[in-house]
Amino acid sequence: MNTIQSLEWRYAVKKFDNNKSLSKTQINTLKKAFNLTATSYGLQPVKLIIIQNKEIQKELVAHSWNQTQVEQASHLLIICIPKNYTTDEVKNYFSLVKKIRNTPDSIINPFKEFLTSEIDKKSQKELTLWNKNQAYLALGNLLTVCAVEKIDSCPMEGFIAEKYDEILQLEKHNLTSTLILPVGFRAEDDYMKDLKKVRKNLDDVIIEIN
Repeated sequence: MNTIQSLEWRYAVKKFDNNKSLSKTQINTLKKAFNLTATSYGLQPVKLIIIQNKEIQKELVAHSWNQTQVEQASHLLIICIPKNYTTDEVKNYFSLVKKIRNTPDSIINPFKEFLTSEIDKKSQKELTLWNKNQAYLALGNLLTVCAVEKIDSCPMEGFIAEKYDEILQLEKHNLTSTLILPVGFRAEDDYMKDLKKVRKNLDDVIIEIN
């Protein structure tokens, strides 16, 4: 399948086959895809938690508006952002730039100072909103990669982040859960499986300026 055919194949799965599991190769592909996601300034203020534990997944269903895909899925992916974001992230990023690219300080420092100043200006609330936007970029990228790799998925905002954070003890990692993505394989009796995709006409969603 080409990319468009893969995206047409994709849908938000309502019922997973809980007898099927993703392979290590498939999970590694998703890990690498997540890490390659574009983020603002390349700062990557997102982390991915991967759960393959039915007991934990079952416990989380009650805090996911009782959406059973959380338990049925082969794996549950949780995209997280920092609870408190500081300029230390900028320092760490530019240390990595220097290590990988051997970029001279004369080039790094002006940009480093600019980003440090920009983050210092923002409140934690503003930084959280900014980082949430990066989480959505990661989710979109994962959805596309899942489609291309023939991995079924169901993106979700409907969950209680505080409960997820508590159960997974995310506070000790300075993280809070932002989005969840159960992944696996669609069940043969998922009522959504064979329904036609509902989308507007291209002319209704695209404006071309020549």
